[in-house]
Amino acid sequence: MNETGRTDSDPRKRKKPGDQTDHRHHKHGANSSKKTKLPSSEKVKASHILIKHQGSRRKASWKDPDGTLISATTRDDAVSQLQDLRRDILSGDASFRDLASRHSHCSSAKRGGDLGPFGRGQMQKPFEEATFALKIGEISDIVDTDSGVHIIKRTG
Repeated sequence: MNETGRTDSDPRKRKKPGDQTDHRHHKHGANSSKKTKLPSSEKVKASHILIKHQGSRRKASWKDPDGTLISATTRDDAVSQLQDLRRDILSGDASFRDLASRHSHCSSAKRGGDLGPFGRGQMQKPFEEATFALKIGEISDIVDTDSGVHIIKRTG
């Protein structure tokens, strides 16, 4: 975790050193003002499953603290894992929440992949674009970011 309490596997953009704003408290924090809030229509809520691979910017996770397995996983292998998980979700054989809890390399796994609400400019660009393009309840195809590969479910 960095100084904001975010893990490097969280697809939200990293804050500059010294900026102590936590994404979960921003809209209610002392630094909030009506001028800086986005309209509610500019917020989305999403969950995701992240699979890291040897090209990920940080090769460690709660599932693989020393990064040994991540470093040995190719991007193609990570995509294949996600495609299998996505297929199980879409077929109804498994729930997004359960699979995120078991398989996601992001610390959001403990919340079933739930990232909570976020607005534009808070996530890595490919993740943001994919999430905002989804309808509520839809699940994305594979999304590449510096953190790894994801599938995203828009929940709000």
